[in-house]
Amino acid sequence: MHFFGRLLLSLSFWLLAASFSRAADGYRVVHSYPHDPQAFTQGLLYADGHLYESTGLSGRSSLRSEDLESGRILQRGEVPAKYFAEGLAAWGSTLVQLTWQSHVALVYDRFSFRLLRTFPYTGEGWGLTEDGRSLILSDGSATLRFFDPATFREVRRITVKDHGTPVAELNELEYVHGQIYANIWHSDRIARIAPATGKVLGFIDLAGLLPAAQRSDPEAVLNGIAYDSAQDRLFVTGKLWPRIFEIKVVPEPAKPVSVRLGK
Repeated sequence: MHFFGRLLLSLSFWLLAASFSRAADGYRVVHSYPHDPQAFTQGLLYADGHLYESTGLSGRSSLRSEDLESGRILQRGEVPAKYFAEGLAAWGSTLVQLTWQSHVALVYDRFSFRLLRTFPYTGEGWGLTEDGRSLILSDGSATLRFFDPATFREVRRITVKDHGTPVAELNELEYVHGQIYANIWHSDRIARIAPATGKVLGFIDLAGLLPAAQRSDPEAVLNGIAYDSAQDRLFVTGKLWPRIFEIKVVPEPAKPVSVRLGK
């Protein structure tokens, strides 16, 4: 086979491999639970059998402990009106709550909700989770920043990319099975991210989870991921949503795409 024949054959194999694009994973609803439809959900967290939530909006932000089965608010702490609360993470016996544009993280006793201290940080605060070593913060860009939980000093950062393209507007975060799950603001998708590199490993498409007719506001978007590691349960909700959903991710295989090579 002459050189150009071998080149065409190699190109054909390359195009065939490239034609298998990664499809987004789907979901199956296992159960749904009541959720306060007035809660502007910014952070959702399940820790040691307890469901916690951070809600936002100026003058209406709160920290909550809730009964999953009934949706009843068991404990509620009001956030000072000057703060617009955002993401939430547990660290030991504390809860760490971000603020949107105040550049301050609020640290509470997890059991009494007593404010223990605050930490400053630069930029906006959107979502927050932890990987057992660091607190991981999103700020609405394609960057995730890792902080020392003891000092809130930034230790490293990653840029989240899908096939080399930055994925911006990363919002609420959760650490699941060694991956960072991130809501993409104003979309029904969750990105699954490799924490070492920022590479997007796949997406979960939650379209149709809450019908548009049940969304009371243009900002009633998907935003809330909580993982129960003890029972391997994944929960999702949204801002101003009346339900929290327990879901199972249904993997979708890559599907071949027709590629015309010509004569």
